[in-house]
Amino acid sequence: MTSPISKISALTIGTVESVAPDEIKVLLDIDSPRNTALNTGVPTPFPRINSFVLLPNESGAVVGIVVWLGVERSAYPKRQGLKDFGLIDLPFPLRKMAVCPIGTLLSEKNKWRLERGVQSFPSVGDPVILPTRDQTIAIVTGQGKDSRVPLGTCPIAHDAPIAVDPDKLFGRHLAVLGNTGSGKSCTLAALVRSAVESAQKSIKKPGVPEGDEEAQNGQDNPNARFIILDPNGEYSKCFQDLGAGCRVFQVPPLTNTDAAEFTLPAWMWNSSEWAAVAQAAPRAQRPLLQEALRNLRSNKQITLTIENRLFARCKSLDSFLLQYAGTGAIGFQSSNNCGQQLTRFWEDVSNYAQELSGDIKARTERAAAAIKQILDNRMWTGRDGRTGFNDFGDTDLSSVGQWLQNIFQGFPQGENAGSVNEDSPLPFDPQVLAEHLESLAMQEGGSASQFISTLTMRIKGIMSDPRMNGVINPDSSVSLKDWLDLHVGSDGGGNGPVAVIDLSLVPYEILHLVIAVSSRLILESLQRYRKLNNQNLPTVLVLEEAHTFVAKRLPRGDEIPSPADMCRGIFERVAREGRKFGLGLVLSSQRPSELSETVLSQCNSFLLHRITNDRDQELISRLVPDNARGLLRELPSLPTRHCILMGIASKVPALVEVKHLEDGQRPESDDPDFWNVWTNEEPRPIDWDKITSDWAGSEAGADDNEEIGRASCRERV
Repeated sequence: MTSPISKISALTIGTVESVAPDEIKVLLDIDSPRNTALNTGVPTPFPRINSFVLLPNESGAVVGIVVWLGVERSAYPKRQGLKDFGLIDLPFPLRKMAVCPIGTLLSEKNKWRLERGVQSFPSVGDPVILPTRDQTIAIVTGQGKDSRVPLGTCPIAHDAPIAVDPDKLFGRHLAVLGNTGSGKSCTLAALVRSAVESAQKSIKKPGVPEGDEEAQNGQDNPNARFIILDPNGEYSKCFQDLGAGCRVFQVPPLTNTDAAEFTLPAWMWNSSEWAAVAQAAPRAQRPLLQEALRNLRSNKQITLTIENRLFARCKSLDSFLLQYAGTGAIGFQSSNNCGQQLTRFWEDVSNYAQELSGDIKARTERAAAAIKQILDNRMWTGRDGRTGFNDFGDTDLSSVGQWLQNIFQGFPQGENAGSVNEDSPLPFDPQVLAEHLESLAMQEGGSASQFISTLTMRIKGIMSDPRMNGVINPDSSVSLKDWLDLHVGSDGGGNGPVAVIDLSLVPYEILHLVIAVSSRLILESLQRYRKLNNQNLPTVLVLEEAHTFVAKRLPRGDEIPSPADMCRGIFERVAREGRKFGLGLVLSSQRPSELSETVLSQCNSFLLHRITNDRDQELISRLVPDNARGLLRELPSLPTRHCILMGIASKVPALVEVKHLEDGQRPESDDPDFWNVWTNEEPRPIDWDKITSDWAGSEAGADDNEEIGRASCRERV
């Protein structure tokens, strides 16, 4: 019978030479395995980078991961039981390796369990042993009993299955990072598919015995919610076979027959998003824009009645007279300018008074008569018939101001809009926003109309762009309730657990805004769900090409936020606050060094594919614990479909080979097939007429435009 001590002795490969908290140096025995260990139960490659070793101690065994292998020259041969000091002076090789401590392996009821952290470090001279097959599998699969979502297998641990805890993986945010072509999209698709399939198998049907697995494991849709923001249109066909399939939304015109129209009406935008897309200046334009939105959301539109025109005219003159307050209009140029302004005002209000009635008419006529008298007292006529004005004293202009205030008192006070504010998601016609802003500026008077001219031009340009109308101003109306029901999901996942929003045809001018608004609506809906129900509605938001939409903040000279700033801001908010309301964030990026530091720092789990850029590698090395940095040296050489799982979702960093997906389950992100196209005898058909017509936005009139263009070319020739 083999004793425990003899088992350990048979697995011993070396001794501890030096100990540090982040690195342990090991001197390998001369008879330790050189390429394959046969004493671990099954043939095991050893020594290998990223393989595991055990260092027994009083609490169990410290688990170390191999990060360095090398040979050092010794002045004497090291042989068991013999000491050759001073006898031979020749160099002999000694094999050494460095390992990083990553946890403690404990034995409980004849089962191995990995625990994060090291309770007791080994001492110099302690033995180092190889883990058995069962121990190795326990190390890489030791994520816990809640690891329900299979991700793939570990090729360095006998292809042991790797599973993760969805609560930790999605609840604490996940970043999938790697170069283009390294398999990020397939990893995302495999992860979402695996999570949904695992949930399907775990649905407990009422009235069905728990032992009847065949009846329990039906194809009912789980109450899962994955929302994928897909700027490249890769995921539309990945999940169609998952029960009721997935909901696919696409910008019209639809190229996918199974897709529904994606719309994001402009009335759903809040005031900050309107200000970003219209580039509203913070001091003059944004307050008017906010007031206009409040009016439209509360069905309080301004029409240019004669009273409104009179109010705007009086306010304009009142603003003009401010420059003469306390001094009067002194000097030829100032007095003439002031007299001409007062004359035009008198002419305007006299005409307005003819169309007015009641008290406001009487006030206007009295003010016009008083101003006419002041003008007559200051006007002079020269011998040549020219007219002008003498100086206007401060008393004269103060009197004019008092008559203006008398007119103002005749206007009714504005109505209280109640609880409606500029951000309330209440429908209105966005086509009338620019016109309403102009009316509001005229009512305000002064130079307000000049300040908002560029703002209204931008809004009119956006609303008249045919590329955007299908998204922000659709023909068919949709309520906020319907939008959330379609995109976030209904009760019990009845409309499918996965929603793919294909944004590949969204104009780039509003792409950042569409992603920002969609994400904000999802976050705020979950906030209000928790407020009303005192519980979360777990939802996962997936963002592809995150480096484009969550880019780090760059210093700028102006104070006007751009749509890109809005997009980054909402995802930073999701990263900080989403966990509290059940919203998990999954980011996929090929340039982690360009991502917002705030968002990346909130990701507690990582799936790292091949990364070759030195700046990206340096950033990732700062995000992970010190004892895992040796493992990151393998990033530049990782093959496709292989990634390193680390973070809170895994007790130890593990190399994972993501499970293979069939052709219909993979995202449409394959590399272009240059050679077959180059050498194919039948060239691919090209219809530039159709492409240019679609590019221009409409098929109508394409032939006429083409003929006009050709005629123009002939004329130039």
